[in-house]
Amino acid sequence: MKVLVHYQDNEDDSKHKTLKITMPKSWKNGPTEKLLEFFIESYNQNLDDSNKLDASQMHLEVKREREEGLGNSSGSRRGSELASDDIILECMEDRQDIFVMHGASRTRQELLQIQRERQELQEREKQNTVACVHFGCRQRFPNGGPYPKCIYHKSPPIFHETAKYWSCCPHKKAYDWEEFQAIPGCQEGICSQMREDRSSNKDFLGGCDVREAAGAGPPKLRSIEDFNMQQQQKSSDVEATPALDRLKRVLEELGVENELFDQVVTGIQKEVLADSTTGLDDTALHKEIANRLGKKLKDAMKAIAVEQLRVR
Repeated sequence: MKVLVHYQDNEDDSKHKTLKITMPKSWKNGPTEKLLEFFIESYNQNLDDSNKLDASQMHLEVKREREEGLGNSSGSRRGSELASDDIILECMEDRQDIFVMHGASRTRQELLQIQRERQELQEREKQNTVACVHFGCRQRFPNGGPYPKCIYHKSPPIFHETAKYWSCCPHKKAYDWEEFQAIPGCQEGICSQMREDRSSNKDFLGGCDVREAAGAGPPKLRSIEDFNMQQQQKSSDVEATPALDRLKRVLEELGVENELFDQVVTGIQKEVLADSTTGLDDTALHKEIANRLGKKLKDAMKAIAVEQLRVR
């Protein structure tokens, strides 16, 4: 069983360290503190006392991605603390990333007690407070006020494929929950516990709503003949279609959104125009954008291959 143990809980990058550790069989049924002590001992080698880590003041965490949900701030990525007496085989996976963090390690019983106290505090807070009904505002306040200042969004969010954005701010798109929550509100006011009249009672919108707003309506069913004709047309047009358009379609089939592809191509186009000392016609511009994007994709594939070799 191998794990990657990282120490990154320090603003000084020169003090970061990563170890690939193959754990002896005798460790698998032992506590996690064995792994922590081994890493700290290795880290402290050849360091003066002022830079050494104190194993008694450190603990281990694994990074887990929690479920994303509307109005659920726990949707963000957080570390899950491992107890000092957790059994390695029960709480770690092969080739998992483990992080060494500052703060004394606690037993499983202590962590469970902290979790219970935290849940009780949250329940008491919910009973004594209400949540703001404005989109994007997650503040809670006493029932009946006083009402704090509020920065919020005018319209509900849209979750379409993997893109996340507010319908009132469609130019600011995010592709993970943390980025979405970080999008600042476009309205300022005072928190409210009374829901205002809305044109729609929906708390969030999806792909059907986007198509309906664009006037496209629900997708039409196609006959087998129509589908076959379309496939034949695509096949005959492949050579005549510019490389970027073909790549865009292929990446869309692999789950890369058109909006994300267009954003990347637009950025590369700006770079090309900035670097060009002479004017480029459309054909030359298109070719240079395709060449640069191809190099970036090739570099990305190489990085993936290197990572695969590293973890093996």
